[in-house]
Amino acid sequence: MSGSSSYSRRFAAAAEPLHSCSYYAPEVTEFTELGFKGWWHAYFAYRSAPLGTASADLVTTTFFNFAPRMVERSVPGCWDVMSPTDVRHTQLTILERALGRIFADYSWDDNLPQVIELLRLSLPTLDASDRPLFAAWAAEPWPDNQLLALWHASTLLREFRFDGHNQALRSADVSGLGSHILMAADGRGTPEVIQKIRGWTSSEWADEASRLLELGWINSEGQHTSKGRALRKDIETETDRNADPIALSLGDAYADLVLGLLASVASFLVAESIVPGKWPPKHLGQIDPS
Repeated sequence: MSGSSSYSRRFAAAAEPLHSCSYYAPEVTEFTELGFKGWWHAYFAYRSAPLGTASADLVTTTFFNFAPRMVERSVPGCWDVMSPTDVRHTQLTILERALGRIFADYSWDDNLPQVIELLRLSLPTLDASDRPLFAAWAAEPWPDNQLLALWHASTLLREFRFDGHNQALRSADVSGLGSHILMAADGRGTPEVIQKIRGWTSSEWADEASRLLELGWINSEGQHTSKGRALRKDIETETDRNADPIALSLGDAYADLVLGLLASVASFLVAESIVPGKWPPKHLGQIDPS
């Protein structure tokens, strides 16, 4: 398939907004009414629920970019509130209502059933080796509800790329914290906001920044050097390559069909401010991670 890596980047942009409804729809806060102690406590539960009764170590390793202490505030204690199976059932119940509200007046493409079926058939064929989140989510049953099925597909697309991105970071000897420092060096978020929403301390940030400075990836002002910018480009290129199987599994004609529908949905969600159009979302920095 020609230009498969260009498809990879487009699939990432098209799938992320629908997947993100599970984080940003107001209905998601209902988890706190069911015993969870705030947004983050619920987040770690419903995102890791397909892994089973995961330990803090497993979630920290799999999610990769959170400080261990932030994960430990929620995991494994979240399973005392609700089992992973019950978390999944609750999430789908909440999302079915949320997506029904969000898309109540949306004009769906006639290709929606075909797109869902294409994704239902192609995504399970992807190699789940060394992709723990994708593998766990891919083992979950597909919802019968069309909107939930499309959301589930977008989640599989997102986590397949997420796992592949973490592979690329590890191959480049970039830690989870280091990945955030390189993002901030590129103007995506500030140290203060990222530290708050990922649980890192300012001293941990400074120590890792010193390592990246010694490697020549950032300068003393915390900005990219030419070496660091080249490294970041290489990581993104490798991430795209790791996600190439998504488009390859569909083929040229079907990849365009699926992308067209998902891209329209993504444009709607961002234009209507249902999900943030960039990372990090401003409101997350206002939530106490404790």
